[in-house]
Amino acid sequence: MIMCSVNQISIALGGNTIFENISIEIRDHERIGLVGRNGSGKSTLLKLITGELHPDQGAVYRKKQLKLGYLAQIPQVADDKTCYQFLLSAFADLLEMNQQLIKIEQQLSDPTLANYEQILSHYGQLQEQFSRDGGYLMDAQIAQVANGLNIAHLLEHPFHYLSGGEKTKLGLAFCLLKQPDLFVLDEPTNHLDMAAIEWLGHYLKDYQGAVVIVSHDRYFLDQLVNRIVDLEDGSLTSYSMNYSQYVNEKEIRLINAFKAYQDQQKKIKKMKETIKQLRIWANQANPPNEGLHKRARNMERALDRMEKLARPVIEAKRINFDLTSSDRSGKDVFVLEDICHGYDKTILFNKLSLTVRYQDRLAIIGDNGAGKSTLLKLLLGEIDLQVGQLKRGSQLKIGYLNQQPFASYANERVIDVLREEVVITEGEARHFLAQFLFYGYDVFKQIKQLSGGERMRLRLAQLMKQDINLLILDEPTNHLDIDSIEVLEDTLEQFNGTIIAVSHDRYFINKLFNRIAWIEHKRLRHYLGNYDNAKEKRFQLLQQLQTEKPVKQHNNTVHLETLEAEIITIEQKLAHTTSSKRKQLLSRKQQLETAWEKYVDLTD
Repeated sequence: MIMCSVNQISIALGGNTIFENISIEIRDHERIGLVGRNGSGKSTLLKLITGELHPDQGAVYRKKQLKLGYLAQIPQVADDKTCYQFLLSAFADLLEMNQQLIKIEQQLSDPTLANYEQILSHYGQLQEQFSRDGGYLMDAQIAQVANGLNIAHLLEHPFHYLSGGEKTKLGLAFCLLKQPDLFVLDEPTNHLDMAAIEWLGHYLKDYQGAVVIVSHDRYFLDQLVNRIVDLEDGSLTSYSMNYSQYVNEKEIRLINAFKAYQDQQKKIKKMKETIKQLRIWANQANPPNEGLHKRARNMERALDRMEKLARPVIEAKRINFDLTSSDRSGKDVFVLEDICHGYDKTILFNKLSLTVRYQDRLAIIGDNGAGKSTLLKLLLGEIDLQVGQLKRGSQLKIGYLNQQPFASYANERVIDVLREEVVITEGEARHFLAQFLFYGYDVFKQIKQLSGGERMRLRLAQLMKQDINLLILDEPTNHLDIDSIEVLEDTLEQFNGTIIAVSHDRYFINKLFNRIAWIEHKRLRHYLGNYDNAKEKRFQLLQQLQTEKPVKQHNNTVHLETLEAEIITIEQKLAHTTSSKRKQLLSRKQQLETAWEKYVDLTD
């Protein structure tokens, strides 16, 4: 069944044509990944699908009474509402039905009513419908989604106290709970940690409706979608496959299209030469040969009627990264021993030890709030060490990319900001910025006018012009489109220094990193290999810890690991349970965490 049909639509915004005469059909149960470069019109197309925008030409048809789910912006919620009340409002129809049941129950308290049996019968029917539609599972569904997205701790907080990222996560949870027929998502993983991204992928994969998603998370797309729609140069091309398969298929199609273009160009050239030769022969004849002229005219008409193939763009404009280091650092870059750190009586990590050596590729991962960015700031010396030892290596030349570059800037111009850290003439700066897709007047834009992706590109431009042997990156793929991420990956592969990165981009980690530092439950575990290797080893470790009994009750280290394994297992169950067992699991988790804190204190 077709849920939504976009037919020959065209739209222009701010005098710029975004696309013309494009069409797409979205069918029930489809999982569509919409891909394309930043600025290609992906978000505009989503807004046309949902009805937030209307096309200049063409039409968008939606199935009658289609329930749409679309998180366009942070939802507006009354100041006195808690997060739980906000999420509960996703069940508006069920809540109204529940009020009807309460009202009827009050009526049934009087058995002397003349139509008592009729009211009782209606109550039974309404109660059956309430149960069938999930009325008794509302709390369980809220718990499942809240645990999966790691927002259960926010449920009792007033909504207006939350940060922008937290409100966005609550908005996503609200959309999930409404269970729409068509779910439209624009970069839903931006504010989620890795565990929540994996949960969301599994949730949407089993979702009963259709899903259209824009995401630069290639691992997420591979996990979820069964169709890729490529928006490029104002036209749509569909591929019935996941992202990795699409990349290979697109390359094959591009090679074939270029070969067809070359073959046609050869044919056109040959036809033109033949037409020219026929005319020469016709004119050389005495008298001139009309038959040869006619053949030349017929061939010329055939050439005019031929549908000319456009030359395929083999290499589109991409960022030009070039990152090299002339001087190496010492062998040991950082050595951390028994680091403890926290804020406001909250421990982020306890007795954390870590050694980073020259040319390591270390990815730091963990849930939101685990202390990943704090650890980077400790390494950089931006915050003071509380407990433990931190030794920095010799001859370090550090380049740092934070999550929000130039957050404190406003009216400064792009070209001036580049030249703050790069000694370069204005002409050289304009030429250099063009390599990062800042063309013409773009170099004079104010920082406050830049998108998140443009700010990231500008900061990367600064780093490319500095002699660095240690890169510290905090979510470097945020705001970049897939093409730019791939160029960044290629550049980092060639970098001969050390890289430490915090990232939730699993595809990025798998491609570049050979060591994983996984922070969870205030501790750090080391894994050799990429993310998939670490995930498998972590799973094996948990299985091993669950089957082994502590050798000695007073052996705190072993007992800590056993407690930790059980806590993680319960968290996994909570993310999927919709039953009455949730309360029991939460109680058990609280007991285990209390015991865990006790054993941490004993080992201090």
